[in-house]
Amino acid sequence: MTRLKVQSLTAVLIAAAIFLIAAASSQTPSTISKPLTDPPPYWAFAVNPPAPPSDASAKPDEIAPLHVPGSKHAFTHSQVHDFFNVPDWHPAAHPPMPDIVAHGRQPEVYACAYCHLPNGQGRPENSSLAGLPAAYIIQQLADFKSGVRKSSDPDLKPVSLMVSLETKATDAEIQAAANYFSALKRKPWIRVIEAKFVPKTHVAGSMLVVSTPHEMESIGDRIIETPENLERTELRDDSSGFIAYVPPGSLKRGHALVTTGANGKTIICSTCHGPNLKGLKNVPSIAGRSPSYIVRQLYDMQSGARAGAASQQMKPVVASLSLYDILDIAAYAASLQP
Repeated sequence: MTRLKVQSLTAVLIAAAIFLIAAASSQTPSTISKPLTDPPPYWAFAVNPPAPPSDASAKPDEIAPLHVPGSKHAFTHSQVHDFFNVPDWHPAAHPPMPDIVAHGRQPEVYACAYCHLPNGQGRPENSSLAGLPAAYIIQQLADFKSGVRKSSDPDLKPVSLMVSLETKATDAEIQAAANYFSALKRKPWIRVIEAKFVPKTHVAGSMLVVSTPHEMESIGDRIIETPENLERTELRDDSSGFIAYVPPGSLKRGHALVTTGANGKTIICSTCHGPNLKGLKNVPSIAGRSPSYIVRQLYDMQSGARAGAASQQMKPVVASLSLYDILDIAAYAASLQP
């Protein structure tokens, strides 16, 4: 081969390499498929920062009556933050709560509805239990107790409390709680919006809350799930839900992953989770549930932090998903009617 031909061939190969590199770099992160290597994302694994020094002047009034819209009841600050007496603002909106749900068992077991709320809808930092199969709820408590279910981030307080406290409930208490929550009806609870720019937030109370002064920032590759009304959420008003901002295009990409499996990257989710992802037998519904929660569960299954029998079945399903895929799936599932 002449030197001229060699030089020509080399030029062609270099040009081809440059083209391939440029094409790869033009892909958005959500189109790049790679195994999960990212650390737990802070926006889904909302770990509280260290508590600031106490300020006596900022201490709330412990006895002043507090109110929420649509309720004739009043609770004090101390009552709102009593782990063993759930502030039930809307008692007519749900069946009577079993004692373990409304009061727990002092000093070991917190009232189930304190975190999961009397209507079972839950908050971003924990699970929405409403409408889950009772057998599924019971199995999750067993998995927490045996150690096969934990969090990929050991500092995540809601999970550590489930392991250290709620697993001390008796079989009868767990059955009563599971029966109560499984009988509750799901309702729309999370408003999903695609947005390029979102309010700046920070972690407080194991969830994202809007910072003050109010500023906007790029959403990037995040889901920003935050209370619709922070004051009512802090009062544990179970009639005030959440808003979840998701990246533009995530709903379309999530729909493709969920409904087609994206050419073998995963399986069609309805195979196990039923039509419209509303559950099938003892497989839970994931439609309309917290996208932050869904991200944590898929991440934990892939990392091995969730290793119960059902999670082992999910292991090959999530094995090839990137964090971007997980984000898209969670965004789409959360946007569906529960």
